[in-house]
Amino acid sequence: MQHQFHLTILGNSSATPTSHRNPTAQYLNFYNRCFLIDCGEGTQVQIRRHKLRLSRIQHILISHLHGDHFFGLPGLLSSLHLLNHTADVHLYGPEALFELLNQIFSMSDTRLRFNLHFHPFDASRSRVIYEDDRMEVSTIPLNHRIPCCGFLFKEKQGLLPIRREAVAQYNLNHAEIMQIKSGADYTDPDGNLILNSNLTRPAQAPVSYAYCSDTAFYPEVVKQIQGVDLLYHEATFCDDMQARAKETYHSTAREAAKIAELASVKKLLIGHFSARYNTLQSFLDEARQGFPETELAIEGITFSM
Repeated sequence: MQHQFHLTILGNSSATPTSHRNPTAQYLNFYNRCFLIDCGEGTQVQIRRHKLRLSRIQHILISHLHGDHFFGLPGLLSSLHLLNHTADVHLYGPEALFELLNQIFSMSDTRLRFNLHFHPFDASRSRVIYEDDRMEVSTIPLNHRIPCCGFLFKEKQGLLPIRREAVAQYNLNHAEIMQIKSGADYTDPDGNLILNSNLTRPAQAPVSYAYCSDTAFYPEVVKQIQGVDLLYHEATFCDDMQARAKETYHSTAREAAKIAELASVKKLLIGHFSARYNTLQSFLDEARQGFPETELAIEGITFSM
């Protein structure tokens, strides 16, 4: 099976970078639509380090205006400009983000060579912010100290694969083939009804990915992310700092696992680790106690579906 979903982790640290971990950023290639999800300091360096193409980014999604999620954005956009990038780039984020960028570019007298289309959203409610014939992206309201949202990526159900022998047996034309692929039964020239299940094979299940950025433990997200194939959920602290997690509106690894369990997701990916922790094994151990199908968001690793 050919994978159409490739998620590369560029940064997994919270608040401040460390000598071996970078602030939040992820690079998603979904059916050749390239999304940058958050853009912490140093993101463009990470893109180069992991041999990804900066010029392929078509959509940039910023979850909220804490610096570890967007401080890398002005530099990344400036680099695209200096590299003579001309293709349109679509930016999604809180309304104030565009004001910040305009001030930076105005003071530095930067006139981008490409069109930057800004799509503001209200982080307090869920809505579709991007849609095409293969997929859609929706916001996921979260519970943080400032307005913040995650993003839900959902592949649309594709057409049913038609059996080649059926095409030959019934001498189907293009219009008939498309109707059958869309789920219709077929009536042959003699008036016999041929069930769709006898003409097609089951379609591959659509892929879904939920990205839950900075948030306190927030069961309200469960309904929207129910059953996704892959859930990224922040896990800034372990249980030893439960009080600090609550104070800063962040989650522990155990709480991230609880959300994954409640939502019946297939796999959990945890990240946004506090710089207080030198190693990450304790996060993985804690999360796997509640949800065994958990992985760490290690920088440079690509998850494919």
